[in-house]
Amino acid sequence: MLGIMRKYKQSIVIKIVFGAIVLSFIGTIFLVWGRGDDGLTNTDYAARVGKKKISFEDYQNHLGRMRNIYTQIYGKTITPEMEQQMGLKKKAIDNLIDNALVLGEAARMGVEVTKAEVEKEIATIPAFQKDGAFNFQLYQQRLKGERMTPSYFEDSIREEMLIRKTKEKVIGKAAVSDEEALQAFRKQNDRINLVFASFSPADVKGEVKLTQQELNSYLQGHQEQFKTPEQISLTYIVVDPAKVAAKQSVTDEEAQTYYQKYIDRFQGKDGFLPFAEVKEQARAAALRDKGARQAFEMAADAVNKNLKTGNINAAAASFGIKVNETPLFTMAAPAAQLAGETEVIKRAFMLKQVELGGPVETAKGIYILKLKERQPAAVPPLERIRGRVEALAADDKARQLAQKKAEDALALLAKGSTALKLQETGSFGFSAKGEIPGIGVSPEVMDASFNLSNTAQAAKTVFKVGDRWYALKLKERVEINKDEFPKQKEQIKSGLLPAKQQEILSSWMTEMKAKTKIEINPALLAE
Repeated sequence: MLGIMRKYKQSIVIKIVFGAIVLSFIGTIFLVWGRGDDGLTNTDYAARVGKKKISFEDYQNHLGRMRNIYTQIYGKTITPEMEQQMGLKKKAIDNLIDNALVLGEAARMGVEVTKAEVEKEIATIPAFQKDGAFNFQLYQQRLKGERMTPSYFEDSIREEMLIRKTKEKVIGKAAVSDEEALQAFRKQNDRINLVFASFSPADVKGEVKLTQQELNSYLQGHQEQFKTPEQISLTYIVVDPAKVAAKQSVTDEEAQTYYQKYIDRFQGKDGFLPFAEVKEQARAAALRDKGARQAFEMAADAVNKNLKTGNINAAAASFGIKVNETPLFTMAAPAAQLAGETEVIKRAFMLKQVELGGPVETAKGIYILKLKERQPAAVPPLERIRGRVEALAADDKARQLAQKKAEDALALLAKGSTALKLQETGSFGFSAKGEIPGIGVSPEVMDASFNLSNTAQAAKTVFKVGDRWYALKLKERVEINKDEFPKQKEQIKSGLLPAKQQEILSSWMTEMKAKTKIEINPALLAE
């Protein structure tokens, strides 16, 4: 079932069938009725369609029903990740908006659903049947158990049926003409031979000449392509915790406290090692830890003392270490001496002029930073990047020229000119994959080619396949099995009808949306 629905997800038949599935699962909405949704419980509407407001409660209920349907289809609970991948929340609100539009048109079109029709529909719902027949007592019990009144439930069924009947009335206007059926028949049976001219950018690049004005215009229109990234340079110091630790000492009590806190670090093959056995190891580790903490505190103190002046030299002097400098570098290509120091680089690009940054602790030490120079992202002058601009502008102009030559060739083909150097595809039949001899794979070109005839031999437009532009013309069309068309005509029409119905329904929905003010709650869109 799921495979079929995926393959024909745009089919009007599947959409109507899916609507029937929704109705068939109405009995199971009790499992999800009233189920909350994340983060939107304080909003009073999900969407507004014209003057009609879709309540958040309606959205919750509809989303719950959709979850349940997909649970039935997949045979397992829909996880939040699956729900996100399927775009289930957007589908739910889109469905409700579509339903509101259809209901608004139903009255204008004179579509009605009688009480008897509603009763008949409810009687078919398995949740209310006993021994294969509708059971009124069971119906009342199920609704009462879910704290739902019969009138509310029956109104919801009536709306579902009204939507379905309205859509059926719209698609009822769909019809496939004999000519459309004949075209489909010929597409599947005929063989054609095309002549074509093709042009690629590489074919015409030698003809490309660029003026100064064109280069300036290209640079102006593609600034992001040439913009240099933001660059900064730093002065900085690195405090070595080991040197600080060398001036510290650790008591036996401190060593034992460290051992107890990090006992999992002192294990042998038979379990935790006793303190007496690892005393010196624990002492050394405790000393390193103490030195690191002390070094960080000293670095933080140095930053605070020199924060207003931004005097990194004074901070360095307090540790007796030198100040380092970097050349200009970008976030993507940091200075060599900062390679691998991701957090340092991140913090550096956040610095303001004159301020000290840090302390930033890494495996190499504790950094204190100061911004030396900042060069914002900018587009260099043309003369500095002329080579790159010329190369890219030439490629762009070559693509345009290849298309223009194909368009000129198509105009000559349409006039019957013999001045063009043409190639032939050879005879071939229709392929849904779009495999065309001598041209490549293009379903679009395949469809257009099989719509050509002796009275309209040249294609209406040029086509791009790969990096080449093609101008096409029908050279020969061989009709095969043409005597079979009268026998197959009605079957072909039936096969084409669902797509025709979908086309009419889609156009109708698009027209309604275009003339109706639709507003979706921003909180819903932010999910």
